[in-house]
Amino acid sequence: MDEKEYLFKMLIQIAEAFTAMFPKNFEVVLHDLSEPRQSIRHISGSVTGRKVGGPVTDLVLKALYREGSEAKDRHNYKTTSRDGRTLKSSTVFIRDSRNEVIGAFCINFDTTDYSNAVHALEMFTGLFPGIGGQEKMETFSGSIVETIETLFEQAEAKIGKQSATMTMEERIETVKELDASGVFKIKGGIDQVALLMGVSKYTVYNYLKRMQAEKDMQRI
Repeated sequence: MDEKEYLFKMLIQIAEAFTAMFPKNFEVVLHDLSEPRQSIRHISGSVTGRKVGGPVTDLVLKALYREGSEAKDRHNYKTTSRDGRTLKSSTVFIRDSRNEVIGAFCINFDTTDYSNAVHALEMFTGLFPGIGGQEKMETFSGSIVETIETLFEQAEAKIGKQSATMTMEERIETVKELDASGVFKIKGGIDQVALLMGVSKYTVYNYLKRMQAEKDMQRI
């Protein structure tokens, strides 16, 4: 057994141990970076819906392109699944004895249910946005992307759920809130909201058309 296979065998055992301890909302993915198009070597747990043989992620690919063998591990960062669920993730780059990056050990933890519980409890503590004068007035973002993310999180908080668990009517209410905040006047706003919500941009367009139709009916 060569060095890479030995390392991967050990990492698969560790991945299985993690998901045995945390069987719900937890996933560990092992990537073999010698095959970027089908890098997923092993998956324990199920959060992102991916399968063995799937491709490398954009974060890993960018890190390798920009940093090469100096690629730094990423810990506890926020990601979003394809269906809009919020995750906490970490990526550890695996190196061989020559210090070459050969793989990535990725952990994904779905925090959606816990965030929904926090939103529900905030209603009783008086910290829910818009209740008891506690509304957050301003966030100093480093980019327009962060600004949209902040407005999206505030709109979610008003509904009291994350978008992945919302009904269609609740998602439309979220889009109404974002529209009132001017998000859709920003170039790329619809695309980013669709990504955060876990729907297609055409779905967001349809929500906006439905809202406009309701406004037109009210004017009659």
